[in-house]
Amino acid sequence: MYETAVIGSGPAGLNAALYLKRAGKDVIIIEKEYEGAGQITQSICVGNYLGFQDVSGAELGEYFRQHVFASGVPVLEDEVTGIIHKDIWQAVLASGKIIGAETLIYAAGAVPRELGIPGEKTYRGKGISYCAYCDGSLFRGKDTAVIGGGDTALDDALYLSGLCRKVYLIHRREEFRGNNAIVESLRKRKNVEFLLKTSVREVYGQGRLEGIFLDDGRKIRLNGLFVAIGSIPRSDMIKDYVQRDENGYVIAGEDGITVSPGLFVAGDVRTKKLRQVITAVSDGANAAASAIQYMKFCRKG
Repeated sequence: MYETAVIGSGPAGLNAALYLKRAGKDVIIIEKEYEGAGQITQSICVGNYLGFQDVSGAELGEYFRQHVFASGVPVLEDEVTGIIHKDIWQAVLASGKIIGAETLIYAAGAVPRELGIPGEKTYRGKGISYCAYCDGSLFRGKDTAVIGGGDTALDDALYLSGLCRKVYLIHRREEFRGNNAIVESLRKRKNVEFLLKTSVREVYGQGRLEGIFLDDGRKIRLNGLFVAIGSIPRSDMIKDYVQRDENGYVIAGEDGITVSPGLFVAGDVRTKKLRQVITAVSDGANAAASAIQYMKFCRKG
């Protein structure tokens, strides 16, 4: 049995494990992906993580992995199929193994909601992005579009309007779900054009994204397309032990503490405003600190 099991080896899980190891705790990381480092590996270029200038997401993820593994944290490559709490936390694995731990840090993350249209997977990372703050600087002075009608889409469009020559805001409805003040601010931007009551039918290009077809028949040439229609948190595994909001995110503060003693969450799976690599790393540190505190003062015996 371990003192802490960390589920997920993205930035949140890796940093949580590093902090625990440095505190002298017996910790293990469980990750289903071979040499997985989370969603950061999908970013074309990361230019907003302190200390690294224009590094690819894959490179940054590998730096994180090397740092943690050099500290001696073991990684078990296996898929967690269930979480059980019976005096201790148990992670049931696809291989049939069961890993027991006094505390559990759940950092399984979230996945971007996809459009599900022809060409999307082909041009992901080749013009299509799901994070404007991660990849927006790559499209400085170019033509881009944002798909979505919520706060994230509006924030992305506003951010990109300060970088790009042209920003199309595409929404299938006429009204937005997001902050109306931001909508009005966008309407005043000369380089922002609203394309409402329409959807993207298909994307096209030669090696890289070159444009989109709308379902109203229009064809628009683009350098970049940012999809902001929400994310799907991987929280079903622990739904019996936590409280979740209407979108499935685990309700927890920066300390990662859930309603179940000994269970902590970190990274994109929890409720928060900004989901970036730097906030995921911070979450990992905070969740580890909470687990250490729990083991010091709240453990049985």
